[in-house]
Amino acid sequence: MADCCIKLKERMGSLTIKEQQVATFILDYPEEVIKMSINDLADSCGVSVSSVVRLCKSIGYSGYKELCRMLSTELLMNQQEAVTYEDVRPGDSIEAIMRNVCMADIKAIENTMSLINVADLEQVVDLISRAQRVDFYGVGSSGYVAMDARNKFLRINKISMPCFDPHDQILCAATLKPEDVAVAISYTGDTKDILETVGIVKRTGASLISITRYNKNPLAQQSDLQLYTASPETMMRSGAMGSRIALLAVVDILYTCTASRNYENVKKSLDTSRLITAKKHMQLI
Repeated sequence: MADCCIKLKERMGSLTIKEQQVATFILDYPEEVIKMSINDLADSCGVSVSSVVRLCKSIGYSGYKELCRMLSTELLMNQQEAVTYEDVRPGDSIEAIMRNVCMADIKAIENTMSLINVADLEQVVDLISRAQRVDFYGVGSSGYVAMDARNKFLRINKISMPCFDPHDQILCAATLKPEDVAVAISYTGDTKDILETVGIVKRTGASLISITRYNKNPLAQQSDLQLYTASPETMMRSGAMGSRIALLAVVDILYTCTASRNYENVKKSLDTSRLITAKKHMQLI
């Protein structure tokens, strides 16, 4: 189940000004908020009760009581958690950098796991399992994630067109059929090239799945099903580091779930791909 604070941080940019005031207060004073009534919180933030309710609903909760319940659970779990991470600062020791980068990557995976809706994941796996062709689209660093996904799914005999260049992507997208699946990967969800490709996909009638960060973005809004990630991209980690790890984790989950569900059918393909790739390795004498 998704952490309340992660949801608030990821959605902050798409909230109204009044909702941002409430979200910021909750993030700054979570221990106090769980003891407040909805009226107390509204008064402390200088907003109406309806603004608090709208914030709760915008991050997927039924109301203020559920938000407080989830926030209380999160605070308890954080108290028990021993692993912490910090941003990497100029001049840090090699040991400190190594630890903080690894801890931040671990946190990106943990945050992503907490955001994935199992029911949505089940539907995505259903779609991919039924489809013969599954294309993966992404540009920049997300393009490398898309290529990794394509290589994995080829191992279980899922046809996937090689699409890294934006021009190739729109050509490939145009050949999709209604029974096919397109998975669009973009951490921000607002990259122009990927949105152009998505426009082509929508015209074909193929099912569209998005993998983005947890916020209101054009890609997620246009998709039939959405999977979300979260990553602490801070100062020196702004080069798509944690976000790449989070996206790759979702790809690994999709691949493993699909292979597991269809194991009897894909076992032969897995064995064949394993034997073929093994021949590329040097034989030690």
